[in-house]
Amino acid sequence: MTTPTDTLEAPGSIELLVEELKLSPRQIAAVARLLAEGNTIPFIARYRKEVHGNLDEVQLAKIEERLTYYQELEDRRATILRSIEEQGKMTDELRAKLMACRSKTVLEDLYLPYKPKRRTRAMIAREKGLEPLALMILAQGADEPAEAATAFVSAEKGVEDVGAALAGARDIVAEQISESADVRSLVRNAMTNHGVLVSEVVGPKPSEPTKFEQYYEFQERVSAIPAHRFLAIRRGQAENILRVRLNVEADPLLARMAEMNALNPASPWAATLKQSIEDSYKRLILPSVEIDVMVELKMKADTTAVDIFAQNLRNLLLQSPLGGRVVLGIDPGFRTGCKCVVIDETGKFLETTTIYPTQGDRAMVEAAVDVSKLVTKYKPFAIAIGNGTAGRETEDFVRTLLKHREWNNIMVILVNESGASVYSASEVAREEFPDLDLTIRGAISIGRRLQDPLAELVKIDPKSIGVGQYQHDVQQTLLARKLDDVVISCVNHVGVELNTASAPLLSRVAGLNAGLAKRIVTHRDTNGPFASRKALLDVQGLGPKTFEQAAGFLRIRNARHPLDTSAVHPERYALVEKMAADLGVSLSELIGNAALVDKISVAKYTSPDVGEATLKDILAELKKPGRDPRASFEAPAFRADVRTVEDVTPGMKLEGVVTNVTAFGAFVDIGVHQDGLIHISELSDKYVSDPAEVVKTGDRLKVTVLSVDVARKRISLSAKSNPGSSAGGGGAGGAPRHAGGAGGKPKPPPRQEFRNNPFSGL
Repeated sequence: MTTPTDTLEAPGSIELLVEELKLSPRQIAAVARLLAEGNTIPFIARYRKEVHGNLDEVQLAKIEERLTYYQELEDRRATILRSIEEQGKMTDELRAKLMACRSKTVLEDLYLPYKPKRRTRAMIAREKGLEPLALMILAQGADEPAEAATAFVSAEKGVEDVGAALAGARDIVAEQISESADVRSLVRNAMTNHGVLVSEVVGPKPSEPTKFEQYYEFQERVSAIPAHRFLAIRRGQAENILRVRLNVEADPLLARMAEMNALNPASPWAATLKQSIEDSYKRLILPSVEIDVMVELKMKADTTAVDIFAQNLRNLLLQSPLGGRVVLGIDPGFRTGCKCVVIDETGKFLETTTIYPTQGDRAMVEAAVDVSKLVTKYKPFAIAIGNGTAGRETEDFVRTLLKHREWNNIMVILVNESGASVYSASEVAREEFPDLDLTIRGAISIGRRLQDPLAELVKIDPKSIGVGQYQHDVQQTLLARKLDDVVISCVNHVGVELNTASAPLLSRVAGLNAGLAKRIVTHRDTNGPFASRKALLDVQGLGPKTFEQAAGFLRIRNARHPLDTSAVHPERYALVEKMAADLGVSLSELIGNAALVDKISVAKYTSPDVGEATLKDILAELKKPGRDPRASFEAPAFRADVRTVEDVTPGMKLEGVVTNVTAFGAFVDIGVHQDGLIHISELSDKYVSDPAEVVKTGDRLKVTVLSVDVARKRISLSAKSNPGSSAGGGGAGGAPRHAGGAGGKPKPPPRQEFRNNPFSGL
């Protein structure tokens, strides 16, 4: 296997990367070297800016991706060269073409004639001795085909007559033409740039409506079809509702293929060669190239969908945290009741109870008594309520109780509970709370999500969080790798408190893994909190390289060394200590004192190892050490009278929270257990080409209801000042995130009304 530095030594590789990525040769070479040395992207981005020229994580990841591509290309090239050499068929011309190739697709096209394959019609014809006749077809001579073919008739070889001889020779010619890299490139480019994707309903139209109706008679240019539409059609094909094909105009391609094979209209062999070309195109080239183009379309669509998922996930993970406050978390429910838990400032579980506020006045009063006891005992700063079944009813109950008890300083917040049940049943949850029921674990997760979304959501498979687009239809390895990269990037962007972080959170820190994270937690539990970053080196299996990668992203509150609370890397402690000494103050006096930090001259401390970019980072950190880069917390506000889809009517003005952004629009939680869709055409008064340009997951929006389909659980919204001024609707691609309607969750009991204030006796 080649390494990144090996790849750059291949002829033209560095030039290709420079052209592709619009970066300097020095930057690409530096990143390749840093990656080859085992450095992580978060570490390279934050602490090696001088080496690579201040590239960001996105640029670094792209370099890594393309380096990997060229590594794989070099490995495949070596295999192909070896195979052709072993066959004794290598020529100088072929070697030059293979060495000059910079595309996996073209490389495979060049290898196709030499690639071991199953028994074909052309192989059988060659075994019958018909290859010389095939060469005559290609030569386009002056002799008559029928006369020339007579010499190849042989009952012994299975060539019964002239017709059989010519048919076999045409098979050889057709295969030879189909294996031409130039011909395949011609057809592939035509299909990619001028082809049309066509979808049709399979058999008679279904009697019941489906989400694929708009694709029953549909066509769109291959070059123009957006990712979400292609994936919707592919899903329809997988469910055997749609039949899909690619169309391209054949006549111009056949004419060009005739030119490429020197077809001479005046030759007696012209009709035979033309027949071979048509057979090659229809039987061998078109089906193969159509698969290639569909695969390429799928790869592009997957990449686009995964990028959208990744951006949504990033925004979700970086949502504003409530912070270290006591929280009462409630996982709501009708029949099984609401699971209530109290967690302290660090997320530690303290107490639990179950209440039944929607099962009559008596049960409601008992619930009020139980909640009041918890509030009185623990004085929570906020109450977090899951936004699933019975969420709004539970919110009404809690708000009414707080108003009655005049606890007006306690925040009540609906929390997105997607994936909470996945966490509850996970190995991580069982390790954290082996003695608790999974419903209690779910309530703890809801409360912790409010305290710190990032710290809690890292425990859940990102695919279970519900912010993706066709996530089950895309390549799962690509999706998993991309989402994992996003989680790691977010964790290291925010930083991790070493003495309180869970093992799943620690495992996402640069340089660490699940095994090391567990050993860190075990060491912490056995020996007490870490007093310094250096103490990490006492953890079994954590060596100097790992420490170098991870240390800067770990924080220790009230550490012995004041810089251990900051993002300043230990390798720069001596430099900061010199800055303090030059100012005549202690390190503790310098840290957090913006006036003193402003007196430090960047130029004075610049060196070959520490440049301006790193020094500016250090000074910014000294001003606000350990500052959380996420925005301040602000609670959303849902209308109290709108709790179900049935409560929503066209024209309503509502406030909501963006839960998912797709290529066709954005889904918004308006507090009715069913997200509404703002189609891309209704996102802004201005033209929007990409929803991510104007909205992101977690944004609060004021929206207007355009239409409501109660039966199908679909709500159409607008964020325009003049809503409905252009067409909306999302089609198959716009199916709501949460499926509802017939066959869904059981119908909840009638809405609980608070008659005559049943809390009056409290």
